[in-house]
Amino acid sequence: MSADVAIFIGSISDQETVRPCAEVLDTLAIPHLFTVTSAHRTPLRTDGLIRDLEKAGCRVYICAAGMAAHLAGAVAARTIRPVIGIPVAASALNGLDALLSTVMMPPGFPVATVALDKAGARNAAWLAAQILALADPALAARIREARAGFVREVEKAAAALQGKR
Repeated sequence: MSADVAIFIGSISDQETVRPCAEVLDTLAIPHLFTVTSAHRTPLRTDGLIRDLEKAGCRVYICAAGMAAHLAGAVAARTIRPVIGIPVAASALNGLDALLSTVMMPPGFPVATVALDKAGARNAAWLAAQILALADPALAARIREARAGFVREVEKAAAALQGKR
């Protein structure tokens, strides 16, 4: 089970929301695992995954969960590797509960928290990539090229819009 990044979702219903995270990691050629595990329903599975992944060299965890959203915190309690939390809007509170649960960690057990849902999923992958790029110049170059592509897209859109006047 070799992966630089592990993406944990608390429920299979989160799969489509978090899929953009895996897509960004694929685009950047970052090996990753994308799986379901729950802080509450499968704590032994979560523990085993962390233990096995760390033995295999996993360097960053991305955890997505809604409502109580304890998955990122549960992982942070079991590792000293970076943990990135994606709050998922899964309740009548539209994700506010998940956001607060993910961001409010006790001192010494940080979780870097990104935006809700798909935007957060994408940014979680970008943040994980930037962490990994600290020790990987080739990955850093791929990130810079991707950002240059974002610039080109905006300039192309601006030119198209200005040409329509």
